Parts: sequence; structure tokens; C-alpha cells
Amino acid sequence: MLESLFSFLTYDLGIDMGTANTLVLVKGKGIVIREPSVVARHKKTKQIIAIGGQAKKMIGKTPLTVEIVRPLKDGVIVDFDATEVLLAHYIQEAQRPPKIPKPRVVIGIPSGVTEVERRAVQEACLAAGARKAYLIEEPMAAAIGLGLPIDRPEGALLVDIGGGTTEIAVISLGGIVVERCLRVAGAEMDEAVMAFLRLKYSILLGEATAEDIKIQLGSAMPLGSVEKENHLIVRGRGLETGLPKSIKISASEVREAIAPIVQQILETITGVIEETPPELVADIVARGIILYGGTAQLAGLDKLIAEETKMPVWLADDPMTVVVRGCGKLLADEKLLARVRVTGGLK
Repeated sequence: MLESLFSFLTYDLGIDMGTANTLVLVKGKGIVIREPSVVARHKKTKQIIAIGGQAKKMIGKTPLTVEIVRPLKDGVIVDFDATEVLLAHYIQEAQRPPKIPKPRVVIGIPSGVTEVERRAVQEACLAAGARKAYLIEEPMAAAIGLGLPIDRPEGALLVDIGGGTTEIAVISLGGIVVERCLRVAGAEMDEAVMAFLRLKYSILLGEATAEDIKIQLGSAMPLGSVEKENHLIVRGRGLETGLPKSIKISASEVREAIAPIVQQILETITGVIEETPPELVADIVARGIILYGGTAQLAGLDKLIAEETKMPVWLADDPMTVVVRGCGKLLADEKLLARVRVTGGLK
């Protein structure tokens, strides 16, 4: 009875805290926050200067006294203090006007994390102001967010390509049958673009510029005659002179740069399919492979995966919000939450 009263008085939250972005959903209201998972703070005093989008704009432009921190790397916490600050800020923002009871939080985590890493996420959530913190494996949250019939004996293959991790999971009967968590995704593609242009053109680019190049020109396979006209003028620092330098790069060069990363993802997907029981493979062929996550929107990636696996592939609607939508549905279904959560809520 007391728990029901608390739920009535406060806003329960679903959170998808990824390497690149954090999304927060308020029960009954929808997604209220979509911000980068970035914190800017003073190096010595640890005073927070900016969080989210404002902090991301500072990348590569800060004085020596300020550091830009990404609290998560490859889907796991690498800076507990920054994670707590980030979560506390977004929980507070989502709770406006302020509510006295603390909220329950359902938060998605990569399926491949260790018990220690799970505990770190839960403790950070509680320290940030949650009354209870429930951990849900992201593939399961995504399946619920997509509205898949997870209780049935039917297989579904989900591929989440985000900023820090690529998760491939086969789901059936409310559980994960086969899964792989590859700590290679969008961030590694950005690094690959930077390394490629440094070697080919002796130009040093920043992280934000490399991400823009990937978004504007990146593709997993040739896109036809339109691609021939696709070029971008990029400015950076010349390694030989140390002075500003501009170059013109093409979509084919960007595709060449990120090709090894794309190949790793393809090999992991085919490896999961090879380990999947034959009866579930038949279900996957009928339903298709489902892609979601920010980097899953890379042009031509769905077609390339379809060619390699000989299976239909489709990109989820609004692919970046699939996990947080699943967390939101679990807030409204206590029985399903009790069944699929990784750990119980700690007080």
C-alpha cells in the first residue's frame, strides 16, 4: 500500500544510460530527456561546469584546468563520481516540479557486464536519488519496447549498435538464449576515421569532427551514383607544419576507414546465428533481424547484414529510444518487471 502511494506521488523513471547518450522516460509522460553522456568538471576541485549537450560542445576546446569526462566506456562505468553526478542531474530534471518521495528507476544495462559492473550501476543510481533501482538487460528491454511477444516460444534476433557496444542477442520465452557483447561500436568508428585521415593526409582531427564526418558521409556499402558527389571539406591541424589544414574527403574514404569495424560486427552477428538452435533460426528468418541503437542508422548497414546473413533485416522505428521505451513499459507492469529484472531493487 505504501509503495502504491509513493508511485502515485512521484514520477517513476526509465533510463537508458549509454556510452554516447542518456535518455530518460517519465512514466505517463514519455521521453523527457535526450542528452549526451558527457560531464565537464574542474580538474582540481572536481566542481561540475556543464553536463550533457553543453559539456559535449566543450570537447577539444577546454583550458588545461577543465576536463571532459565520459562516465561510461564500452557500456560500463569508468568514472563513478561522474556517473552519479550525471544520473542525479537527469533524475532531478525529470522530477520537475520536485517530488518528495524518491522515484523508482528501471535502467538498462548491457547483457555482457560483470556482477561488479552491475552493482556499480545500481549503486550509482541509488546514490543519485532513486528509491529503488531495477536493472534490465538491454536486449530484453528492447524486445519489450518493440512490442515483441517475449513470452512465446519464438526466437527473435536483436542487434543493438550504440556508441560503445554492439550487443547481439537471441531471445525466446522471456530469456536470452544466445548473446554476444562486442565492445566495438560508434566510438571506434570515429577513432578509425581519425586514424585513417591522419595516416593518409597527415591531418589531426578532433573527436567531434570525426563524428560529424561519420554521420554525414559514413556508409557500410556503396550507395550508388549519388555517392560520387558526396564529399566534405574538413579542417584540422597539419601534422607536418602544425598549422591549420583543409582537405576534401569522399564517402568512399570514410567507408574504407570504418570497414574493419563493420566487419567485426558482421562476424559477431554470423557467429551468434551459428550458435542459435535450428528451431529458433527458422523463427528469425520469418521475423527478420532487428537493428536498433544510434549507430545502427549507418547508411547501408541493414542491406549489408542482409546480404551476409541471407536473412531479412529491418531497422526499428526511432532506433535510439527502443531500450528506454521498454524500461517505461516495465514501470507499468509489475509482474513482467519482477520476471525479467536482473536484480531486485535495493533500498
